[in-house]
Amino acid sequence: MRNEINLKEAISIGIGGMVGGGIFAVLGLAVSLAHGGTPMAFLLAGLLALITSYSYVKLSGTYPDRGGTVKFINQGFGRTVFSGAINNLLWISYIIMLSLYASAFGSYAPNLWMIVQDKNINFHIYSTAIILLATAINYYSIAVVGKIESFAVVIKLVILLGFVGVGFYGLFGSPNIEQLAITHWENPIKLFAGGMVIFVAYEGFELIANAAPDITNPKRNIPRAYYISVIFVILLYIIIAVVTVGSLPFQKIASAEDYVLAEAAKPMLGKTGFTIITIAALISTFSAINASLYGGSRVNFEIAQDDELPHHFLAKVWNQPIGLMITALATLVLVNTLQLESISTAGSIGFLLIFGIVNLVGFKLSSATGGKKIIPLIGFTLCIIATLVLISQQWKSNLTGIIVFAGILSLCFIVEWLYKKNEQNKHQ
Repeated sequence: MRNEINLKEAISIGIGGMVGGGIFAVLGLAVSLAHGGTPMAFLLAGLLALITSYSYVKLSGTYPDRGGTVKFINQGFGRTVFSGAINNLLWISYIIMLSLYASAFGSYAPNLWMIVQDKNINFHIYSTAIILLATAINYYSIAVVGKIESFAVVIKLVILLGFVGVGFYGLFGSPNIEQLAITHWENPIKLFAGGMVIFVAYEGFELIANAAPDITNPKRNIPRAYYISVIFVILLYIIIAVVTVGSLPFQKIASAEDYVLAEAAKPMLGKTGFTIITIAALISTFSAINASLYGGSRVNFEIAQDDELPHHFLAKVWNQPIGLMITALATLVLVNTLQLESISTAGSIGFLLIFGIVNLVGFKLSSATGGKKIIPLIGFTLCIIATLVLISQQWKSNLTGIIVFAGILSLCFIVEWLYKKNEQNKHQ
C-alpha cells in the first residue's frame, strides 16, 4: 500500500483543512463585523496565515514529523511546562473548531428539514447528532474517514467554485453591489479585528505539517503545498465575500447570519441554489468534523507520548485512543452551551497564539532551518498584535468568548504544571 503523498495530494490536504466548515460558519459573522470591507478582512487574515506558512515550510522541511505543530513547539522550547501547555491548547483548539463546525451544521440542516417547530431545539438536535455520527464512524474505521474527506473535498470545491462563477455573473446589475464601496467599510481597526475573529477559517493549512514525512520530493513539494493551498484559499474566500456582500442587503445577511452562504445563492439560482449550497455546507461541515475528530485525538495521543499529558491518554477504547472519546464529549458540551461568536473568538485567539509561537520557533531555529529571521519575526509580532486587537475589540461585545479562552489557557498551564510537578516528585 502506497504511503507517499505527492504534491497534488499535499495541496488537497491544505485546501481541505481550510475549506472545511469554517467559511460556512463564519461568513455571516465576518459581514456583521466588517460590512462592505469583508473581502479585506479575509485578505488580512489570509496574509497572516501566508506569513505563518513560511515558518511551517522551514520547520516541516527540517523536522518532518507526524506530530506536526506539537513537535515544532517541543523542538523550540523543549518539553517544558510552557510547551506542554501550548500543545494542550492546540488540542483544545481542535475541540473549539469541532464545535464551530457542528454549530454550522446545526444552523444549515434545519433549512432542509425541521424536526420540530422550535429553531433552537432543531439546532441542538442536529449539532449533537452529527458529532455522535462522526464519532461512530471514527470508531468504526479510519479508512472510511479518509474516503469521506477525499469525496467531500471535491464536492465542496466544485459547488463553491460554481457559486463563485454564477455569483460573479449575477453581480452585474445587482442593486447591492454598492455595499462593497469603501464608504460601507468599517474603520481599519474594526476591519482588522473582523479578520482576526474569522482567522479560524484559515487554520487548516497546518495539517500539511502532519503529512510532511510522507511527501515526495519534500524540498520542492513542501513549500509549494503550503503556499499554493494558502494563496488559493485566500482568493476563494475573497471572491466568496465579494459575491455575498454584493448579492444581499446587509439586513438580509444579518437575519440569515448562520447560513448566509445559502441565502446568497438565492438571488442567482432561487430556491434551488439555496438548497445546493445548504447541501454543500452539510457535506463540508460533516467531513470537517470527521477529519478534525481524528486529528484532535491524534494530537492528544502525541502530547501524551511526549510526556506532556498523563500516559492514561495513551490507552485505547474500542481500538482508538481514549482522546477520541474525550474530544467528542468536550465538543458536545461546547456546541450546546456557547454561541457561535464566542466559539469563533475563542478558536481564533487560540490559533493566533499557537501560530505566533510557531513563528517564534521559526525565528529561534532559523539557523538550523536555513530560513530568514525577519519573516517569522514579522509573523510572531503580527500574531501577538492581532491577538491583542481581537481581545480589545471583543471585550465589550463578546466578553464570554474572551472569558472562555482565558479559562482554557489558564487550565492548560495549571494542568501541565501539576503534571510536571507530580512526575518530578515520582522520580525523587
